[in-house]
Formats: sequence, C-alpha cells, structure tokens
Amino acid sequence: MSSKITVGLVAMSLIWFTACHKPSSSKSTSQNPAKDTTLITRGPASRDSIKTDTAAVDTVAVAPDTREPMPEVKVNEVDFDYLTAKSKFSFKSAKQDFDNTNVNIRMKKDSIIWLSVTGVGLEVARGIITRDSIVFMDKIHRDYFVFNYEQLSKQYNFDLNFDLLQSVIIGNMPFEMQEEGHFIKENDFYVLKQLVDRLEVDNYVAEKNQKLSRLKAMEVPTQNTFTLDYEDFRETGGFLFPFMSHISLNVLSKEQQKLETTMRLKHSKVELVKQSPGFPFNVPSSYKRKR
Repeated sequence: MSSKITVGLVAMSLIWFTACHKPSSSKSTSQNPAKDTTLITRGPASRDSIKTDTAAVDTVAVAPDTREPMPEVKVNEVDFDYLTAKSKFSFKSAKQDFDNTNVNIRMKKDSIIWLSVTGVGLEVARGIITRDSIVFMDKIHRDYFVFNYEQLSKQYNFDLNFDLLQSVIIGNMPFEMQEEGHFIKENDFYVLKQLVDRLEVDNYVAEKNQKLSRLKAMEVPTQNTFTLDYEDFRETGGFLFPFMSHISLNVLSKEQQKLETTMRLKHSKVELVKQSPGFPFNVPSSYKRKR
C-alpha cells in the first residue's frame, strides 16, 4: 500500500465530517458507562392562536394541535477507557480503489488513535493521531509524513478536530444538542435536525435501540453531501457498537465536476478494555520525512 493510500485511508474517511465549521467546544462524554446520553426533545412550538391584521380580520379560530408530544429521546452512546479493533477497510474514488485492507485500531479515549495497516502478513504502514498531530510511517518505502491540524485545514479547506474524529469512529453523536435543534418522527427513526455553522445535519436515531444509525450532512453553500450509515450493532462491553459503517461523500470539484467517494469499515472484533493496549510508535532515524 502506498503512502498516498495510507494517508487517504484516514484523511478521507475520518476528517471530511469536520469540514467547513469550527466546533465551539469539544463533545462531552459520560463518566459513567452505565448512563446514556440524554437529549431533550425540542420540537416545533404548537400555536393556539395566530396573529393577524386586525384591520382585515377581527378574530381567527384555530383548532388546537392534537398531535402527540414527542417523547424524550435517549441516545445510547459508547463510553470507554481504551478500545482495540481488528477491521477491514474498503475505499473507492475516481483515482483509487482497494478492497478489504486489514487495519488494526487502538484508541485511548480523548487522547490517541493508533492504526496499523497490514498486507500479506506484514505491516506496511503505521499511524498515530493525537490531539496535536497526525503521523504516518510508510514501512515499504521507509519514509514518514507529519501533519498538524492547521496544515490539513488549509490543504483540504476544513477544520479538523480530534474529538469529532473519535465520535465518528465509535458511532457516537458528533454534535451536541443545540437550542435550535429538534427531533421529528420519521418512520422508525427519531431524526434530530441541526444546523452547525454551514452544515445541515440530520441524525437518525433508531427507535428500536436508540442508537445513531444514519447521519446525513449537507454543506449549504456548495451542496456537498456526506452520509454515514451504521449497521450490525453488537453488544460490546455493555454497549451496542456498530461493527459495520458505510460512508458516502459527494462533492463538487473546483472544475464543477461531481466526485463520489465511498468507504466501508467492517470490524471483525472490538474490545473495550480498562488497561492500555500500548501504542508503539517510533520513527527510525533512517526514514526520510516527506512532509
């Protein structure tokens, strides 16, 4: 696997979602894993009367709103100290196409995301994402890449945030409930509608298990869209964890061409653990820095 693919594996699959906005604060997580994140429903306000021009109409009779009020929606979220996963990653775009690449993932909550990419029984690349930087080693070509969030923000025209990356990986709500946000009922889902800077975000929470099952985001000025579907929920460490995620990104290029990128992350094993699994990462002195 080339270094470009390695960087693309993380950059394309994880960081687009933070595009075009700066979160005002990092997402808070529960300190008690037995608790769920509770979001208070804010629906459209019902009206018992309508203001009118008294010169034209004296009074207007309005029937009361007989709709059942929306219940409180509790979104079941994953809490953990450390996480390990064995996964397969697939990626398809106009320029790249690879299927079922083996990736080992280790995470320390709010701190570290560690990746190891293997092929034909050998490790071909290793990466580590912290709150300050992103570093990748290409072990085939014996070179490495170092990025900080400011550099990536300028290169890809988005603002990157570690907390949002973490939320996307584990299937939690990337954005907290806002004053303007509200739920609506749509078939078997409660849909939380949010406006986050220039993004219109729809969070589909399944009625049957109270898990985030789909997320749709559209950038208002460009109409670029991002869709994330979570599937195959399994109980892991007392939480429902999505073992399959599908990502679809549709954007307009500078030449006004529509570009579609699709990704799939499929876990074969996920463990939430209390002890550190270790995050070995050391760039040999013989490796050359590419950027």
